[in-house]
Amino acid sequence: MRFGQLIGFFIFVISLYILWQIRQIVLIIFAAIVLATVLNQLVQFLQRLRIKRGIAVGISVIFVLAILVGFFVLIVPRIVDQIQQFGNVMPMALERLRTWNNWLQGVIPDQVLENIRGLRYLTQGLQTWLNQLVRNFFSLVSSSLSIALGILLFVALSIMLLANPSPYRQGFILLFPAFYRQRVNEILNKCGTSLSGWFKGTLLTMLLIGILSYVGLLLLNVPLPLVNAALAGLLEFIPNVGPTLSVIPPTLLALSQAPWKAAAVIALYFGIQQVESLIVVPLVMKTQASLQPAVTLVAVVIFGSFFGFLGVFLAVPLVIVLQTWIQEVLVKDVLNNWQYSKKYRRKQKVLIATNSQANLDKNGETH
Repeated sequence: MRFGQLIGFFIFVISLYILWQIRQIVLIIFAAIVLATVLNQLVQFLQRLRIKRGIAVGISVIFVLAILVGFFVLIVPRIVDQIQQFGNVMPMALERLRTWNNWLQGVIPDQVLENIRGLRYLTQGLQTWLNQLVRNFFSLVSSSLSIALGILLFVALSIMLLANPSPYRQGFILLFPAFYRQRVNEILNKCGTSLSGWFKGTLLTMLLIGILSYVGLLLLNVPLPLVNAALAGLLEFIPNVGPTLSVIPPTLLALSQAPWKAAAVIALYFGIQQVESLIVVPLVMKTQASLQPAVTLVAVVIFGSFFGFLGVFLAVPLVIVLQTWIQEVLVKDVLNNWQYSKKYRRKQKVLIATNSQANLDKNGETH
């Protein structure tokens, strides 16, 4: 290895180390790029109505802020109130579960209980889980300053990228060779289209899931329907894992009232997920990059283990971008256009001719 190559290798390793150390900031930057890309679709729509870009950006930002303010003013107080009720209801729910546990231990034969060892530890495990949840909540509150700074950075970057995206885009394109820059511009356009389709479809899906869950929980008279419905809608942002986790709290609350109600809650959420998979997703995800369920599940686990909650939250857009680049660069531009060198083709022809001659000689000897 030459000295220049060695220096380049060390610079590459140091760059990877620095990126790993600031990985949370890199993810915040990526999240800002995603939001700016999505909002840019709204800005371009307003520009087609002959509104200047600066005014269109201002309208888009005000629109998003109005939605957030309305959510925090109208919905959040009710959610906070029901969360406080959740803290009061949960001990009673756990006590009811202990009663059911003791009843089951008296009804089920001892031999069966030995085969179901975790049954007697059900309420203790739930209590431990609840305590861990409370501790994590307080640790989250204690780190609220860093979270607030991250949100501020996210909002500021999003507005800056939305106001004038061209210099940042051109700067990124200049990192590639001159002959490939037009192709990079096309790939970025495809990434933007896929991300916009995914974001709009996901928001609509979250809204529908939240509404259906709220109506169903109200009809079943399950405690705290608004909190559980909001949780179901928010966790819909995390594919595969989120919908599974969202069914746990309402099921526990329903089980504290009656076993049949817990089964009804599970059936309700299962039905909602079937409606989402068979009807909602095909209608609202037409422009989304096709992602296999196994790929999204593995991505959520991998990015969550490496980057924490932010990695789980951004797993799908990260996979969409990576998949687009792999399909366009590696598959279409490299593998589909792969050609043998002249020297390699000449060797292949010599090898084929030699094998053919050997086969002819062998057939001649046989005859």
